[in-house]
Formats: sequence, structure tokens, C-alpha cells
Amino acid sequence: MTSLEHFPIPLLGFAAFSGTGKTTLITRLLPELTKRGLRIGMVKHSHHDIEMDNPNKDSYKLRKAGACQMVLASPHRTVLFVEQDAPVEPALITQLNWLNTNELDLVLVEGFRHEAFTKIELYRPSLGKPILAKEDEHIIAIASDTEKSELILNNIELTGKNIDYLNINDINQICEYIFGYIKRSYNNR
Repeated sequence: MTSLEHFPIPLLGFAAFSGTGKTTLITRLLPELTKRGLRIGMVKHSHHDIEMDNPNKDSYKLRKAGACQMVLASPHRTVLFVEQDAPVEPALITQLNWLNTNELDLVLVEGFRHEAFTKIELYRPSLGKPILAKEDEHIIAIASDTEKSELILNNIELTGKNIDYLNINDINQICEYIFGYIKRSYNNR
């Protein structure tokens, strides 16, 4: 797969500045969505170096000895390590291509906010950060801890944009919105 727009299953991101609560919201959403029967893949962006392997384990030694890809498999889980030749910002499509979409109904993405794919923005006015939906045409909804009318009063103008409003604390409302998004995604294929 070389393009986000041709990804075979619904793809939905959560975009926000650091500290807004992306991980907190997603960890609350995942149990509810899986309880309702969805099989969900997850891609999370990190700006930090990731080292999950133990230096005392064979898999770590093999990877450090020169394996550019390492699959660690057990009866409980499988982990894929891919070494980068040089530090480079990861592309979302590259990460998505590692997933087996035949076993998934939806992929949620945390981060990658600068890439062109459908997202829900998490917005907390109290953090003093700008609203991303003003510039990002791929944001379809804003989940906020502030009423929509209050956002408008505070000069957060999204004139001409068809953006839905969600209560960031209403997990059921956000779950229903995601189910609607999935349905629309499959109907548009």
C-alpha cells in the first residue's frame, strides 16, 4: 500500500498537541469499541527513541548484531522490530503497512497530525494552544471539554467547515460517532 487514501479499512486519527489527553481518551475508547465487537489496530507516533527489548535477551543481541528486522514470537504475542538506517521521521503509510488489515475492522492513529488522513481533534482551550481544524481539512470532528457555543464565543471560527462537535468526556457519544464513521467509510467504497 502506497497511499493513505487507498487504505483498505477505515482509518481514524486523534490529533492534538501534547498534554491534551490523546492516550487517555484512546485507552478509555478501546475497551468500549472492542466490547461492541470491533477488532482495532493501533498506530502511535512517538518523538522518543523506543527500546523495548531487554539487553540480556537473545532477541536484543541478534538485533544489535545486525538484523535490520527482528520478529520476536511467543504464544502470547509477536513483536516486530525494524531498525532505521538513520533517524528519520516515520511515515504513517509505512507503519500501516505492517498491519494485517484482514484481521481488523478499524485502525486508530495517535499522532501523525501533519499527515493527510481523517482525524478527530482533541481540543482543550485551557491549554492555550491553537485549534488545528482551522488549517487541517481532514479533521471531521472536534472533541472538547468546552461547549460548542463557548468555542464560538471565544472566536474559534470554523466558518464553512463541516466539523462535528463531541464532548471529550462522553465516551459513548464518541464511540457512536466512530461507528457512524465506519459505516460511512464502507458505504463510500
